[in-house]
Amino acid sequence: MFDVAVIEDAAAAAVSLDPVRARLLAALAEPGSATALAATIGLPRQKVNYHLKTLERHGLIELVEERRKGNCTERVLRATAASYVISPTALGTAQPDPGRSPDQLSARWLLALAARLVGDVGQLLTGATRARKQVATFAIDGEVRFASAADRAAFARELADAVTGLVGRYHDESAEGGRAHRVVVAVHPSVTKSQTEEES
Repeated sequence: MFDVAVIEDAAAAAVSLDPVRARLLAALAEPGSATALAATIGLPRQKVNYHLKTLERHGLIELVEERRKGNCTERVLRATAASYVISPTALGTAQPDPGRSPDQLSARWLLALAARLVGDVGQLLTGATRARKQVATFAIDGEVRFASAADRAAFARELADAVTGLVGRYHDESAEGGRAHRVVVAVHPSVTKSQTEEES
């Protein structure tokens, strides 16, 4: 089981967003059978079986083992990942495109960049998983508290200068066998737990 899996297929995304199936995916972080799941979520076993077959068909759950119980065979399943991210590629041509209106100060442009990041890393991860390889990535996540809007603007300028300088120092267009890497740096207001609870 992976920590995170990326859903790139539109049909699989739709399947995962169904409330009952989302509950089943969460419950199947630990292996379980249709009978056990039916008792846990309070639905008839036949209905649970129907949803499980749909999840399995889309690769969101997998068979762990089969157990003989009298005249029946009990199938034990588990989720293929502890959590899932739906890639914007599932939206096809409706996915965000940061190339449409680049604006470093726009929250919507930042969201389009983040969507592209999810799509790109999702594709890399899918390919690497099939090839049983690792993806070379690096990320920093931190928080800074600005005393004023002027400080925030000065920070953004210095950050842009620092990243531009680093890119200029290491970028080698003529490197034979070199591989291009995308650099995304973002600054946005932190979202607190209380804000998230108020909005839900």
